[in-house]
Amino acid sequence: MNYQFAESMSRLGTESAFEVLAKAREMERQGKEVIHLEIGEPDFDTPKNIVDAAVKALQNGEHHYTPSQGILPLRETVAEYIGRTRAVDIKPEEVVIVPGGKPMIFLTIMTLVGPGDEVLYPNPSYPSYESAINFSGAKAVPIPLLEEKNFAFDLNELKKRLTPRTKMLIINSPSNPTGGVLSKEDLQEIAELAIRHNFLIFTDEIYSRMLYEGEHHSVISLPGMKEHTILLDGYSKTYAMTGWRLGYGVMPKPIAEKVTSMVLNTVSCTSTFVQLAGIEALKGPQTEVEKMVAEFKKRRDIIVDGLNAIPGITCKKPQGAFYVFPNIKSFNRPAREIANYLLEHAGVAGLWGTAFGAWGEGYLRFSYANSIPNIEKALSAMKRAFADLTVKA
Repeated sequence: MNYQFAESMSRLGTESAFEVLAKAREMERQGKEVIHLEIGEPDFDTPKNIVDAAVKALQNGEHHYTPSQGILPLRETVAEYIGRTRAVDIKPEEVVIVPGGKPMIFLTIMTLVGPGDEVLYPNPSYPSYESAINFSGAKAVPIPLLEEKNFAFDLNELKKRLTPRTKMLIINSPSNPTGGVLSKEDLQEIAELAIRHNFLIFTDEIYSRMLYEGEHHSVISLPGMKEHTILLDGYSKTYAMTGWRLGYGVMPKPIAEKVTSMVLNTVSCTSTFVQLAGIEALKGPQTEVEKMVAEFKKRRDIIVDGLNAIPGITCKKPQGAFYVFPNIKSFNRPAREIANYLLEHAGVAGLWGTAFGAWGEGYLRFSYANSIPNIEKALSAMKRAFADLTVKA
């Protein structure tokens, strides 16, 4: 049968990390060794107190539907946590619980923008932003993140791209794939633009706890910005809960009501026992999170130093998240070609910069969510592979 798909499906993107993971797994099935630096997933177990809370909830019969917006105790916990950490008054009715952070990106964009609207977003960035914008029918307007700006916004470039049709700006700090961080001064200027031009800011703060220097700043904390901001956060990265699928959005009540309607019409609700575990995650001890971040910092320093020691590569030290974004422009080859070469000839799985947008050409992305011995082994293999690549060139 010749199947006919909706035209909008042609505008839906993909996430290359899972494609590379599948290829790497197939190589492993063939007996080849692969070091995984492609997937953005903490290599730690979920803290035991969170697992115990979920098990207890299941044993107590928490197996049934919940309100689409999320259970009130979790929304109260999230409201208290965001209010305390961002210094802003948040009500439970301004919180929407979703099964993972990605649904909040998609559902919010589908709720708020459509044909005729323009959405500004960083490039390179998490590919789901551009994919969701395109799927909605709105125009995706990239703002280059440049290495010479430490992969932060060039505010002049942002201003140039503002039009009367600008409906939303997406920001992500700390950032995937670059690890760049927006300063408080940058956020203040962005906030002034949002108020002056009356557009919304979608701030993805999923890596807010994975910061190695300084403190996290959120645009929602600034005067007048609560009504202009949708904040995304969740549990996958901070608590190593990627498979649990638990995230949330904080937003003005009228938007929360519409996004809740989208949740109702798509996934119905988020699992009860997972939500109860989410309460324990935010209220319980944070020592395991602190240990994980300290370990990531050690790994960051090792992989950055190791990459900078490879002839032809330069690598900025990321301030947050758990990714490096090394510059490989000196090899004069497409980033995707080099990433494939490293996988096939060095057994190192990474991603090409253009997996995160056109402005990622000339870069690779490696996740250092792997052990120090494996990172060191990957660096040695890459050094040999890049030397061979230079000779062949």
